[in-house]
Amino acid sequence: MIDILLLGCGGGMPMPGRFLSASLLMYKGRKILIDCGEGTQVSMRMCNSGFKTIDVICISHIHGDHIVGLPGLLGTIGNSGRIEKLTIIGPEGITKAVNGLRTIVEWLPYEIDIIENPKESIDIMNEEVKVSFFEADHSAPCLGYSFYIKRTPKFDLDSAMKNNVPKNLWNILQKKSESVEVDGVIYERNMVMGEERKGIKISFITDSRPSIEIPDFIDNSDLFICEGTYGSDDDIEKAVKNKHMTFREAAQLACEGKVKNMILTHFGTAMSDPVLYENNAKEVFKDTIIGYDRLKFSMDFDK
Repeated sequence: MIDILLLGCGGGMPMPGRFLSASLLMYKGRKILIDCGEGTQVSMRMCNSGFKTIDVICISHIHGDHIVGLPGLLGTIGNSGRIEKLTIIGPEGITKAVNGLRTIVEWLPYEIDIIENPKESIDIMNEEVKVSFFEADHSAPCLGYSFYIKRTPKFDLDSAMKNNVPKNLWNILQKKSESVEVDGVIYERNMVMGEERKGIKISFITDSRPSIEIPDFIDNSDLFICEGTYGSDDDIEKAVKNKHMTFREAAQLACEGKVKNMILTHFGTAMSDPVLYENNAKEVFKDTIIGYDRLKFSMDFDK
């Protein structure tokens, strides 16, 4: 089971009942945090979500509503007993930003590995998740993220027999080791496993204008989480000026990208009730969900 938890759906400044941008991707007891706006820790506590198991933090861009919660969170992660390395991924300037924020929390009991402005996909979380990147069109260097959660192939008895793999190695190769050497013979995992199976794709575009490249980036996502700073079609000029999107523009991307579901988030401060504008999105893409703080969305692999 893969769970997405929206911790904060606000853009610009926090509002009553709406913290700033942050989401958790949870899989096999581990967590990836996407953005870390003000209120991230409080929202996690309200959901009884622990801090120690956050392995990767992905920052979309260095605007306060997406990163200002980071120093406090890093300290809390340290106080939770974590000693394993933590990875922070972000756009150009993320190293300088993190080092600056760390003056508030100079000592941590774990190492931080910063990956700045990556150009190629990266395998994370014991290579079970592949994360890809997109350069968004925003007023600061900004990354979109796409996470592909890999699915382990099924055990293939015929393949194991054909490759003469000893029975006592079947379980080891399935679950514990990529390869095992016995009496000079190397047995590999692919000798006992079947074909690759379709995983789950989750894509995030948190601050951006629409672009012709986005549909390819989010193509066939099981879940697309997209900014919806402006609900009304009448706010298109503001969206263009401030490098954001309207609900309708986000929905058009979801439609062109052939995604299964879209959750809108990052609502502007002028929008007190985003649900009032949901038809602007649903007229274009019916499987639209209006996000709210602590919304949980769960997915599982196809049977």
